[in-house]
Amino acid sequence: MYTPKINWFLFVLFLAATVGVLIAAMISPSLRTLAYAPLREAVLPPPEPIEVSVLYSTEKEAWLNEVIVDFENTNPTIDGHPVKVKLEKMGSWEINAAVLDGTRKPVIVSPASSLQIVSLQDASSAKFGKALVNPADTSVCHSVVRTPLVLVAWKERADVLWGTQPGKSLWKDLHDALLNPQGWAAYNHPEWGYVKFGHTDPLKSNSGYMTILLMTYGYYGNTSNLNASDILSNADYQKWFLETEGSIGQFEYSTGPLMEKMVAYGPSTFDIVAVYEATAIEQAQNAVGRYGELRVYYPPASLWSDHPFCIVNGDWVTTQQNQAAKLFINYLTSKPAQEIALLKFGFRPMDKSIALDQTGSPFDRYAANGFRSDISGNPDVEIPAGNVLNTLKDFWSRNASK
Repeated sequence: MYTPKINWFLFVLFLAATVGVLIAAMISPSLRTLAYAPLREAVLPPPEPIEVSVLYSTEKEAWLNEVIVDFENTNPTIDGHPVKVKLEKMGSWEINAAVLDGTRKPVIVSPASSLQIVSLQDASSAKFGKALVNPADTSVCHSVVRTPLVLVAWKERADVLWGTQPGKSLWKDLHDALLNPQGWAAYNHPEWGYVKFGHTDPLKSNSGYMTILLMTYGYYGNTSNLNASDILSNADYQKWFLETEGSIGQFEYSTGPLMEKMVAYGPSTFDIVAVYEATAIEQAQNAVGRYGELRVYYPPASLWSDHPFCIVNGDWVTTQQNQAAKLFINYLTSKPAQEIALLKFGFRPMDKSIALDQTGSPFDRYAANGFRSDISGNPDVEIPAGNVLNTLKDFWSRNASK
């Protein structure tokens, strides 16, 4: 059959264009979708993924594992390369140590609180001459969910100590109760033994560090302007602080196990513990019918575990990894991911359009246990400068660590 020359010309032109697009796609994966699909899949190797490594604190493990699947199902790409997230969990202070000593070179760090980010900013500036994180730059560092530090107590014990809610002198009152040699006998309940308080190890767990920072603010009766001399130069504060810490038999390594131990063993082990609100929500149902009513109480000043995600300013982070990390962080603050954080895991979303007390929310389900969606009446404490945070940690390490 005779084929006109024009058809041959068009065929050769199509073939040349196809080959050209294939070559271009090999050079730039962003052009891959332009190539003829059957030939593309047969000839072109799949583009290498862009890996976003994340060091994160353990409290948000279940939420992250769920939303990462949803994120990757959206088929995110940078310049034609698929984005893959690689998670590694650590304690919040361990994250800082690993980045500072170079044993880990992540794209993103996400401790439990901005306390560690401010500390890392200060320590990395001193060690490397430049900050590896910048909490003031919201384009590369911002919080995705948050939860305040709370006290969880057996209601009958709390009723004796402070009634429905602790007052402004909470931390001093708790110190006096812990140090009273009569224990609960001083409150007409000798059968309860000594007053037993617990928090996690501040060198390993963020909630423990948040506790000693709130205690310190509580001692001084303020919510801002804490400085290193308040910790190092006030003998009365040091005595009070170390007496409180000395009353605690053992510091748990993580918040979850501390809360689990309180629920499992009851007031024979702890009357009161300091944990995250989200951790208390997680165990609320497990506590029903065990040792009386377990309730949550809000300190007179709030300190937030705000779970920042910060892209590291390290020479190992490529431009593409930086862009991919921003895609991932943006997804974490999207409404679907934020609703999962609230409804399934008890975190307060950063998206203010999501009602905390909506039907099905833990603030709705467990309101009778003292959970409050609105704690705006309690002032937030200021996060001190990095050198102050490191001074408090070092003071505890030298004098209270067991």
